[in-house]
Order: sequence, then C-alpha cells, then structure tokens
Amino acid sequence: MFNLLKKNLINIPGKSIKKKLIVIESDDWGGIRMPSKAVFNKLQAQKLSPENDPYLKFDSLATSQDMQALYDILKSVKDKNNNPAIITANTVMGNPDFEKIKLSNFQNYYWESFKSTWKRYPNCNGTEDLWKQGQENKLLRFQCHGREHLNVDRWIKDLKNNKILRKAFDLEMISISSQPSALRFGYMESLDYFSENEKKKKKKIVEEGLMEFNKYFGFSSKSYIANCYIWDDFIEQILKSNGVNFIQGISNQIKPVLKNNLHYHAYKRNFFGKKNKYGQMYLVRNAFFEPSLKPEIDWVSECLNRIKIAFRWGKPAIIGCHRLNFIGAIHEENRKKNLVLFKSLLNQIVKKWPNVEFVSSDRIFDKLISDE
Repeated sequence: MFNLLKKNLINIPGKSIKKKLIVIESDDWGGIRMPSKAVFNKLQAQKLSPENDPYLKFDSLATSQDMQALYDILKSVKDKNNNPAIITANTVMGNPDFEKIKLSNFQNYYWESFKSTWKRYPNCNGTEDLWKQGQENKLLRFQCHGREHLNVDRWIKDLKNNKILRKAFDLEMISISSQPSALRFGYMESLDYFSENEKKKKKKIVEEGLMEFNKYFGFSSKSYIANCYIWDDFIEQILKSNGVNFIQGISNQIKPVLKNNLHYHAYKRNFFGKKNKYGQMYLVRNAFFEPSLKPEIDWVSECLNRIKIAFRWGKPAIIGCHRLNFIGAIHEENRKKNLVLFKSLLNQIVKKWPNVEFVSSDRIFDKLISDE
C-alpha cells in the first residue's frame, strides 16, 4: 500500500495535461563499461565477481547488431500520429584517453570523443551510421548526459595507489564496480565534488560536454541528465547559460554539499513541470523499464501500472531505462530477452491507450503548449 501511495504522490504535484504522452529516456549511450566478453571472463577467473554487477555483466558500447535490433522494435509500434516509438538517447560525449593518461604517469587527465573510442572496438564498426539513421528516422533523439561518465578528480587521485582501480585501468575500464569503492557510485558520479576546487572544475566539464554534443550532432541539447542523479544549483546555472531548458531526473535529486570541510549529500524533491530559479523545468521519471537490473520484477506489468497512474493524474509517462537493457555484446541473451519484453510493453501501451503520442524529452514543451 505504501509503495502504491508513493507512485501516486510522485504524479500529483505540477501541471496536468490532457494529452497522453510517452517519453522513453535511456541513459549512458557513448560511454564505456565492460570492454568485451574476454575481459569479463578474465575478471571472473580472477574471482572479481563481474557477474554480480549488472553493468559489468551486460553493459558495453552498443554494436550494430544492438542498434538494428532495437530499431526493429521501435519501428514496429506506431502512435496515434503514425509515428514510431522514439527513445531519448542520453549520450556521454567522451571517455578517458587511457594512453595519454598513462604517458603522463597518471598525473593528468585526458579525454577523447566516443567516436575515437569506437575505433578501438572492432564490433562498433557501422554503429555511427546507424546512430545517424536512428536520428533521421526519428527512432532516437540524442540529448546530453555529460562529457564523460566519470568523476575525473577522484579517479585520477585514486589511480595512483588503488590496485583494483589500476587493474581496471589496464583493461581500459573505469572501475571494477563489483568491488568496494571509495565513491558511492564507483567513480561514475561525474558532478559530485569534495572540495571547492573540484566544484569549480565542473564548469569546464559541463561546458565541454555540451559543446562536443553540439559539434557532433549539429544541434544543442535542450535537456540534460546528470550522471547518477547528482547535481546542484551551481550546475543548473551553468546548464542554463548553455541553453539547457529541461533537467531530466527522478523525484529525488542528490545534491553534493560541503560544510566545514565535510562532504555529504542532501536531497531535494522534484516533480514534473516544477521550475527552478533559472526557469528550467524538471522532467521527472515516473515509470521504469530495467529488466537487466532486477530480472525478478515483471517489468511490463510494473511499467504499465506506473503509466496508468501517471495518466490518471494528467502527467506524461516518462520511462527511465538504461542502455544496458538493449546490449548483447557481452551476453547476447540479455538483448534478445529484453527486447521481447520491450516490444510487449510498447504494444500494450498503444493497445491500452490508442491516443498516446511518443515524444522525446526536448519536445515535451511543444506538446504542453499545444495542449493549452
């Protein structure tokens, strides 16, 4: 009963709309995780338990096979306007440049674009063309997820004396996240900070990510999703100065705080349509499709129930799902099994609500205006 109440409470505050909108937000595109099945097997042989972390077990750069299989599902379902299902693909624009970092004797951090990373992954041949096709065919709408999915300062600092972290580095991984870590999210929380100096550096990181996005995709990202849902007012101001009008997230925002030289996290509740002091609107995820993270859950029924609640309160159904659910490079059955579920979900959505419209995160406001 309490869980049901929470699902309703997320949707009660904020602007209500007549239209039934479906937004699918998928994070982590472009970012590295597990390099290959061979690396996975190596870590497993060394008793480092990569199978215990779904991101290590399943997540990797998307291959051509992954993209094509996903497109086949998206194209098979149409909304009331005869548009296919569309995914807001939240993209990390770069990854660590392992070679340059090593040449600096781990004193300096360097990053490379994901396009450069692709060149070292043989199974990514053709991925770039498919990304462009997805965008042209309105199956994907890219938005920015940061410069890299990594807390740069903490990572470089700990690389000098952390044996597990160095082992990960030698395999061109950020961390072996199945093992205990000094950071809450295994160094993935790029915008968390532990000193005023680190905080100031975030400005360059955010701005370079947005500039790289504009340079590669040819348009500005109007929405932004912070890694691990960690950001603060300082980041929002930087985003506003760089043209970001919508902030994706969940209802519980994690804010880094420094007080008396101590670091801790504070929490802030957001809801759909709420605006901050810079006029940016929060887009709060109120439904989820994450079968790779918790396979014991009936994700189709769970997601449909959350969509029903969202529509009951006049809110768009904003579905959060991470890239790993669609990846088969490490374990092919992961992609195959989840796409069967994903297709079932999409088919049931259009059957239960024939008047739904699929829309990307940056286009929600257009739908809100036309709803009035």
